[in-house]
Amino acid sequence: MDNIEETRKLIDFIHRSPSCYHVVDNAAKMFCEAGFSEIQESQRYALEKGKAYFVKRNNSSIIAFRIPQAGNKGFAITAAHTDSPSFKLKGKPEIANDSYTTLNVEGYGGMLMAPWFDRPLSLAGRAFIRTDGGVQQRLVSFDRDLCQIVNLAIHMNRDANHGIDYKVQQDLLPVIAMGKHPSLVADMVASVLGVKKEDILDSELFLYNRMDGTIWGANDEFFSSPKIDDLQCAYCAIKAIITAQEATRIQVCALFDNEEVGSGTRQGALSDFLVQTLSRIGTAIGWDSEDQFTAQAQSFMLSADNGHALHPDHPEVADPTNHVLPNGGVVIKYSGNQKYTTDAYSGAVLKALLKKNGILYQEFYNNSNIPGGGTLGNISSAQYSIPTADIGAAQFAMHSPYETGGTEDTSWLLKAMKCFFES
Repeated sequence: MDNIEETRKLIDFIHRSPSCYHVVDNAAKMFCEAGFSEIQESQRYALEKGKAYFVKRNNSSIIAFRIPQAGNKGFAITAAHTDSPSFKLKGKPEIANDSYTTLNVEGYGGMLMAPWFDRPLSLAGRAFIRTDGGVQQRLVSFDRDLCQIVNLAIHMNRDANHGIDYKVQQDLLPVIAMGKHPSLVADMVASVLGVKKEDILDSELFLYNRMDGTIWGANDEFFSSPKIDDLQCAYCAIKAIITAQEATRIQVCALFDNEEVGSGTRQGALSDFLVQTLSRIGTAIGWDSEDQFTAQAQSFMLSADNGHALHPDHPEVADPTNHVLPNGGVVIKYSGNQKYTTDAYSGAVLKALLKKNGILYQEFYNNSNIPGGGTLGNISSAQYSIPTADIGAAQFAMHSPYETGGTEDTSWLLKAMKCFFES
């Protein structure tokens, strides 16, 4: 029951996090409630031993850390990402005619497109508002069933069950209203924020699935929700650093944006956000350049992003000897092409920790004929080179707007991250 309860808390976190900006806002609130202090990149770091802090970049990435009273033997880092594949509104988003108003969208990340049809959708993100004090960011979430991408009936598309090459610009434009409404989105944003439409300078809005998360199965062994990839890992990383006891290493929880589009942004894992933050921490607590290098040499990272569970209908796409199952525990991910960073050394260190603490784990390899996706682990290690293991939980339907995992795995992942921080 405790495992299911932790998954219910995860589902609630996802429900309150309809965009990457909401993820970071909710993470910041959780850190503040736990006694972490916010610091700004634009100000000098003033840090105290025994205290915990967090810093944001672009309000879509966040790094939290705790300075131990004694030790400071490098960094223990857990990293995950805040973004998920979706559809992003373009400028002048209304495609309006006398019959309907649809929304002009483009793809963000590589998603399964078919599951986006015929389900309640809404919009969330952020807007920048002109005020007397300057430009201000405001979070936007309409928090109601607002639009839908509607399917073409089988009678009008007899090949619908034989595979479709979906074109976003033609097939996946959500309908939001009857009739012609050429400035509908700006009007709605102004209304929900209580501002004048002419004071909205710019915005970034994404579609999101409105279906509630649910726990299901004959024995409640499964749960389904939007954004399990990667908010399951992000949630566990947040909870782990909050609940972990102080250790000899500086504990770091790094949540990056834009992993789904390659991480090559100023707030992505390919940026200087992590390495700069770690360097500034060292400077603030009195390390010289040699201390910085020796600390790096003693550091370790867990790159947390979910893995593919053995599919009940398509076992042939899994590796024949290294498939993983929901509720099978922490997934340790390996790849010969180094898309995952786990090697024999980092894998052995992690397995020793998991065995010592009675944490269930399993190993994942891709089918050799099917190249898998990458994670932020190898990207981050190119910026800050330390031993890294790629981990996650097993799930179905990755990059669908409604994904599925095992109800026990949130607790396994949380326990593993907490023990890692405390080791």
